[in-house]
Amino acid sequence: MNRISKRLADIKASGKKALVTYIVHGDPRTDVTLPALHALVEAGTDVIELGVPFSDPMAEGPVIQRGHERALGNGASLSSAMALVAEFRKTDSETPVVLMGYANPVERMGYKTLAAVAAESGVDGLLTVDLPPEEAKDLDAELKAHGLHSIFLIAPTTVDQRIADVTQLAAGFVYYVSLKGVTGAGHLDIGSVESKLADIRKHTALPVLVGFGIKDKASAQAVGAVSDGVVVGSVLVNAMGDKAQAGIDEICETLKQLIEPIRAGLDELAQ
Repeated sequence: MNRISKRLADIKASGKKALVTYIVHGDPRTDVTLPALHALVEAGTDVIELGVPFSDPMAEGPVIQRGHERALGNGASLSSAMALVAEFRKTDSETPVVLMGYANPVERMGYKTLAAVAAESGVDGLLTVDLPPEEAKDLDAELKAHGLHSIFLIAPTTVDQRIADVTQLAAGFVYYVSLKGVTGAGHLDIGSVESKLADIRKHTALPVLVGFGIKDKASAQAVGAVSDGVVVGSVLVNAMGDKAQAGIDEICETLKQLIEPIRAGLDELAQ
């Protein structure tokens, strides 16, 4: 079984909520990403989303855009992201890893090559932000052939028919964007999130995880109470940018201090 499916099934069986954490590969330095991934796991992360830096990350707010810029300046790429996952797998064979990026590097590499290298590296899924479902079938077929999951975003403005189209292709989980706008925005409306999740669940039994605007224990608990789990990104990328000149141990400790309260808050929901 794909690691994403197994981990989320185990979490559901335990009555807990999933915690997905996002950082950008190569940000703020190339030597930080690998120890940062392990620190996130030690702090309670269930699934890692590893951002693949791109020059025009249209769904990202200014915080994550700056993370992409730092990473590109460090020479990070789709290929080096998969090589980094292979290094991660030498000491962690269980934590699921999803690569989150944009279509241009994926198409440049080629779907067949990407799927083969990703699977060999230990990647479990791919979220291509700007690839609509009607254009994703060829990539999805290559990923499925290698046991990888296609992860898709659903937005507050996604209409019912499109939810049906997306969920037909989706595997592992569905990523619901909690608010209109880009990553890092505020103004969470929990009632609106709960209503939209009910619409999504009419079309799929997959776990629905919610991201965008979740930055601390309170917001994670509020969203976790109505969803299968949460995705936390901007607050981590912002902290790593602020600590760009710090040592690796200090950066990793900062990540743990941010994640551990969120983990505790989600676990309180299961009590």
